[in-house]
Amino acid sequence: RLPLLGDSVTTTAARAEVPPRPSFAQTVMALPSRAAPFFSGPVGLAIKILLLALMNGIAVWAAIVLADEGKWPAVAVLAVTTILIDLAYLSRRAWALPLKFLIPGTLLMLAFQVIPIFYTVNVAFTNYSTGHILSKDEAIVGIQGNSLAPPPDGKSYLMTPARDADGELVLLLVDEDTGNTFVGTTEELIPIEESSVEVDDLGIVGAEGYTTIKGPELVAIDRELTAFTVPTTGSAAIRPEGLDTAVELAPTLRYDPVRDQFTRIEDGLVFNDDGKGSFTARSGEELEPGWKTNVGWANFDKILHNPLVRDPFLRVFVWTFAFAFLAVLISFVLGLLLAITLDKPGMNFLRTYRVLLVLPYAIPGFLSLLVWQGLLNDDFGVVNKLLHTDIPWLFDSNWAKVSVILVSVWLTSPYFFLISLGALQSIPMELKEAARVDGGGPWQVFRKVTLPLLLIVVAPLLIASFAFNFNNFGNIYFLTGGGPQSSDQTTAGDTDILISYTYKIAFASGKGQDYGLASAIALIIFLVVATISSLAFWRTNALENIR
Repeated sequence: RLPLLGDSVTTTAARAEVPPRPSFAQTVMALPSRAAPFFSGPVGLAIKILLLALMNGIAVWAAIVLADEGKWPAVAVLAVTTILIDLAYLSRRAWALPLKFLIPGTLLMLAFQVIPIFYTVNVAFTNYSTGHILSKDEAIVGIQGNSLAPPPDGKSYLMTPARDADGELVLLLVDEDTGNTFVGTTEELIPIEESSVEVDDLGIVGAEGYTTIKGPELVAIDRELTAFTVPTTGSAAIRPEGLDTAVELAPTLRYDPVRDQFTRIEDGLVFNDDGKGSFTARSGEELEPGWKTNVGWANFDKILHNPLVRDPFLRVFVWTFAFAFLAVLISFVLGLLLAITLDKPGMNFLRTYRVLLVLPYAIPGFLSLLVWQGLLNDDFGVVNKLLHTDIPWLFDSNWAKVSVILVSVWLTSPYFFLISLGALQSIPMELKEAARVDGGGPWQVFRKVTLPLLLIVVAPLLIASFAFNFNNFGNIYFLTGGGPQSSDQTTAGDTDILISYTYKIAFASGKGQDYGLASAIALIIFLVVATISSLAFWRTNALENIR
């Protein structure tokens, strides 16, 4: 029997030496370490060179575009940056190793954080808005084009685009008054024999020696045709109007490049550069379009002194504070009460209660807001039908503000419920028991022990939630759209907060978009939130506790 026992032990030991088969998760986790030697050799070098070549190609293309626009400082920065990146990734020295990991993150931070911030600051000190988007040279060309109008003796023509023998674009023209026929080029108006032009009831069919443009090609030359002009007498010119007619137009304004001013030919009214991106007469009349230019602190001055901007701004500013403060306070109190109520391990259906309370937090916020918009409708909303009331939840100024706060509480309280529940369960029971032994009642234990320890965890989250609600664009936009319309008939609605008011200014204010003023308000929002957050962290010693 001993040999048999020995054989059994030997067999068991042999089986023990066989390594266990790795699981699927272990195999997946081991893939990076197995792939590292493969990509660190010639294959990795080839991939690195290929990616760097692609990056350099994009950099060359960007440099050509920037050079074409005359932005030489940007070309220099691009060239230096590209060379440094190439050196960092091709070098094998120790100083290059951390750069290989820092460069991607740094570039992404510059692209998505630093550059947008600097761009917003730059726009805040300009008049960038509808009517002030072009450069000055482009604006002058635009004004000259807008000044063209039919003269008293101007003519109209039947017109058909065509190609001459050299393939150049020309206009076949027939004077509607006299019936005379012409060919118009960008240099002159050439008379031709009427017999060489075929005309029917629908217009010009064709002309000898010219090929009319039809079908898809006619659509393709739309932009070229719009800019096509045929000079006639003086400063007048023939311009196409559509695809089958043309009219003779003459400028009503004359530009003097030496004095940098426009003069209206009809009455001699002079329009000078007002330094604010427009040509303006003494009477205040302004030529359009204007151009983008630096206006200094004008946008901030407008916020402080222009009643049309200052009054709604202050009203929205106060409401934004009230909305953010009340939404956070009520949500925290409600979430904390629910957490205290459900912080009882022996309660029946405890998991069910917790799941039901977390459901609003699990549903996408914008979907919940759209659903609440229907539920609170005063005509067919479920809320009014269940309560047997006709409260204008979304169409009355005061009720709309109540609705916004209540829906925000409904969305946010599950978050504070989860945070408070976790914080309560992390507080040692010995501290509470010691407080009770010292004679503390339930309220004293909560106020002296539970709440201070709870705030160590929750205070930073309260500050972050206040900053979030201060800029909670979605809750306003999807629920009320900032409405109802305010009594002063300004851009700001009764439930607009600063961020939604800024959005309206940027895309629907006055003549149209006012990006400069919107950027100025965005900077004020940033400064306000940064100041309040810094003071709150300092006062609560939250950062000190985290350290």
